Amino acid sequence: MLFICTMAWLHSAYAVDPQKKFYKTQRITGSIVIDGAFTDPAWQTAQWDSDFTQYQPYEGKRPAQKTEFAILYDNDFIYVAIKAYDSATDSIVKRMTRRDEIDGDVVGIQFDSYHDLRTAFTFMVSAGGVKKDFLMSNNGDSEDNTWDPIWWVKTQITNEGWFAEMKIPLTQLRFGNNAEHTWGMQVARELYRKGETSLWQAIPRNVSGWVDKIGELNGLSNIQPKRQYEFVPYVVTGVENYEKEEGNPFMPGTNYKLNAGLDGKIGLTNNLTLAFTVNPDFGQVEADPSEVNLSAYESFYEEKRPFFIEGRNILAFPVMFGDGELAAENLFYSRRIGRRPHHYPELLDGEYAKMPDATDILGALKITGKTDNGWSIGILESFTGKEQAEIDFEGKRRFETVEPATNYLLSRVSKDFNKGNSIIGAMVTSTYRIIDTVSLNYLPNEAYTAGVDYTQYFKNKKYFLKGVGVFSRVSGHTDAINELQLSSARYFQRPDADYLSYDPMRKMLSGSGGNIQFGKIGGKLMFLNAVSFKSPGMEINDLGYIPSVDEIMQVFWMGYRIYEPFSIFRSMNFNLNQWTGWDFGGNNLYKGGNINGNMQFKNYWNMSFGVNVGGGQLSNGSLRGGPALRLPGNTNLFVFLGTDDRKKFRVSANVSANNGFENSSSSQYYNINLTYRPLNTLKITIGPSYNASSRNLQYVTEASMNTDTRYIFASLDQKVFSMSLRINYNITPDLTLQYWGQPFVAAGKYY
Repeated sequence: MLFICTMAWLHSAYAVDPQKKFYKTQRITGSIVIDGAFTDPAWQTAQWDSDFTQYQPYEGKRPAQKTEFAILYDNDFIYVAIKAYDSATDSIVKRMTRRDEIDGDVVGIQFDSYHDLRTAFTFMVSAGGVKKDFLMSNNGDSEDNTWDPIWWVKTQITNEGWFAEMKIPLTQLRFGNNAEHTWGMQVARELYRKGETSLWQAIPRNVSGWVDKIGELNGLSNIQPKRQYEFVPYVVTGVENYEKEEGNPFMPGTNYKLNAGLDGKIGLTNNLTLAFTVNPDFGQVEADPSEVNLSAYESFYEEKRPFFIEGRNILAFPVMFGDGELAAENLFYSRRIGRRPHHYPELLDGEYAKMPDATDILGALKITGKTDNGWSIGILESFTGKEQAEIDFEGKRRFETVEPATNYLLSRVSKDFNKGNSIIGAMVTSTYRIIDTVSLNYLPNEAYTAGVDYTQYFKNKKYFLKGVGVFSRVSGHTDAINELQLSSARYFQRPDADYLSYDPMRKMLSGSGGNIQFGKIGGKLMFLNAVSFKSPGMEINDLGYIPSVDEIMQVFWMGYRIYEPFSIFRSMNFNLNQWTGWDFGGNNLYKGGNINGNMQFKNYWNMSFGVNVGGGQLSNGSLRGGPALRLPGNTNLFVFLGTDDRKKFRVSANVSANNGFENSSSSQYYNINLTYRPLNTLKITIGPSYNASSRNLQYVTEASMNTDTRYIFASLDQKVFSMSLRINYNITPDLTLQYWGQPFVAAGKYY
């Protein structure tokens, strides 16, 4: 291993970045018809460039097929022509999919119009004419696939290959008001049947960063920044049928729905966009997957509502690091806005209640963008209405408030300087509830959080140092602060936690958190060292997400990447992880390690595997406010195998097994996905899964015996089966019919 690390270090130390390339565009005066044929006279005199290099699988080699491109512009548009030559035109893969989920042969172009060496606007199209567009930020570390600009493209298959012709409005790009412009630029092609990606500007696969490595577009002059204006009204009707409930006036068997609203975008400047929504339409949002949660902690759900996911790369402020569960911890968790009401009324015998499914968002707006001098700005303001349950007793109606009117506000800024090698940022959030009923006193009136972060890159961005600090303050009635002290996130009442101070008369709770990270993200060998802390009083869950606090964590990760094909493999990587955690009383809570890897074979099958080993744990939450409980350690094994995803029929399978020491627990999970493409326009995926688990330490309740408290546990056998079915039928590249359903069955037995 030492030899491998040494060779990887030498390779990264002496690697030389490819020479930066330049393309000079030309201004046109006439119009261009977007038809994918390139018959307009302007293309005959344009400068065509064809010097591409393989990015994968064989970095630096000549591509299997030739690619050419040309770029023109006028006062309002950028025009892009790409010729993807192919000596076997009958092998071109032309599949129809939903936007941003392109499949088959693909070409694309990126513009760093800010020329900040960190941000790139990306426009891609498949041979089937399906668009994919995304906003790349943080020098390639983040991609916002929810960015959906307005642009036009046509593709055409000829006897030479396939062609793509694009027309991109300048209103969709961000640039300064200068006489002459230099933009970053990259052009790419994916030859699907060979799994080959080629680039105009060569970029080594083992370097860190992306946008600062792409080539440059010159020749742009006397173009003016444009402002964006979009208004989208909507009307939604619906009918809901279900079994009628006798005696319940709110369950008649059929409900009719009618809703209307307005979404819009206004360009405040060329760099800043105001997006707003009035009574937003979330009817097209896919339902959350079913889940049975018997833990004391809140489940995390992905945001799927378009208004909130667009621009989230600017509005995000991660509290932790890495991926997986830790990546969800953030100062902004947009699912808080428009959530299901907190309160449910206590009903008398004979009463029925009609509860709102969610809190109405009366209006929301956000301002996002990046200025010429490197400031990224994000502001979000939202107001949700007061929600009431309608209660009926033998025809008499009364109303009870179940969610107060609430105002949410956040501001996020960051500034990059020193050619993107230094980044400093801050975020502030505020939640204010108008509580006018005693039954809601358990909710805080006001909640504020603030965060600062700083990142410094070294050695051509191969290494980085990052620090994050977070602060919180929550205030309200004593009932609200008492609820927070006793919650599963902290359990201040624990009898063995002498370092905590429980006070039922508190009206305010404050705390802090943060982390410091140092790592290497370039080369074949990469690593990360990180330490984080979350004080017992830290509370960000009014507008953010964090499941638990009172924790200090140390993590080390090392990964090794093999990019070039060898033996039976196209690529391979291995990872090694180690972690340890303590509470603020100095007690060691957990420790463990993991080794995992994934690889792609030359037949395009994929495989990944991993083994986790956890030592004995000290759980502060298992007794729901009782003393800490010593738990046995555990092992976990997982394996994934998937066939060639280029084929019309694909199979993939996941298997995992977890075993607790001393027969404390066991679980097995099985999942298989079958994907079939009978037509280029139709895709069907079936995914059955089964999970069986057995726990001998499942908390049930606590009971008093004489003067002592006893904590009652039971064994729990649980079985969960689900079957997801997804059907996508593409009528055109811009019109899709989609179905998704998931029958779900769960059964559990205590003994």
